[in-house]
Amino acid sequence: MVMRGLGEPERFGFVLLPSFSLMAFSSAIEPLRAANTIAGRELYTWTLISSDGAAVNASNGIDIMPTLSVSDDYPFDYVFIIGGTGSEKVNDARIINYLRKSNRLGTVLVAVSTAPYLLARAGLLNNRRCTIHWEYLDGFREDYPQLDITDELFEIDRAVATCSGGTAAIDLMLHLIRQAHGHELATHVSEWFLHQQIREQSEHQRMGLRFRIGVSHPKLLSAIQYMEENLEAPIDRAEVADEIGLSTRQLERLFRKYLSTTPRRYYFGLRMQRARILLRQTSLSVLDVALACGFVSASHFAKCYREFFGHSPRRDRIHAPFTDTN
Repeated sequence: MVMRGLGEPERFGFVLLPSFSLMAFSSAIEPLRAANTIAGRELYTWTLISSDGAAVNASNGIDIMPTLSVSDDYPFDYVFIIGGTGSEKVNDARIINYLRKSNRLGTVLVAVSTAPYLLARAGLLNNRRCTIHWEYLDGFREDYPQLDITDELFEIDRAVATCSGGTAAIDLMLHLIRQAHGHELATHVSEWFLHQQIREQSEHQRMGLRFRIGVSHPKLLSAIQYMEENLEAPIDRAEVADEIGLSTRQLERLFRKYLSTTPRRYYFGLRMQRARILLRQTSLSVLDVALACGFVSASHFAKCYREFFGHSPRRDRIHAPFTDTN
């Protein structure tokens, strides 16, 4: 990497993947603009990059026109890869080679949202802690079981960082601004965007279970948490009841009162939703997905899946071959 002169701004490159998340992109780039404005001088510069230099369509349909392609020889201190819908299927050789070259030159690589898939394919997450958007955690872990994958907001491991995306990118950028220019500037940038708290990387991505399901009963929350933690090796309602210190009858009453369903049906739904995610986001066979969700055969799994969703697992098998652009 070409060294910057003393006092020169840090250089950021943003590689936009097809159907990238505009929220994640804005959350990463806007704090840099705000930092420059608040500081009254150019602390950061940024350049947009695509695989071939052509416009890239965001997941919301907006086209963004980059300045460079990955084949252009331009030095950066940081290269961000911004992913989104479908990034788990992208296997663009030009981008992967660019990431490997940037890593060799000492550039800090940051993968946002679903872009950690690209770093994994480039072999740049081996022996490093990493994270990804919570909706893709199960699929990412199935595809790359050798990686140390967490569910934290972001991970920084030496010269490679990963970020779960969305507004978590703001927290990552505030962390980088604080490291380079101090707490006061980072706090000012945070307040600029009405971001009331700078979240640390160790904070979890998802809101608490109580807010997700709109119920605050502690025993019910404990039961659901236990179910979510045991999707691969099925448990029955007696085990759940015993785990939280209730009788099966009391457990049934709780689910009917607060969720208008039974513990069995709720647990079955959790397993089905996980199965759908794995079918859509991984290349696992239908049998492997069935086993990962606690079913003993593909035929039984297919029958249950059809009953729950109204169609076969293969209809949700939309994990197309990787998009390989050479």
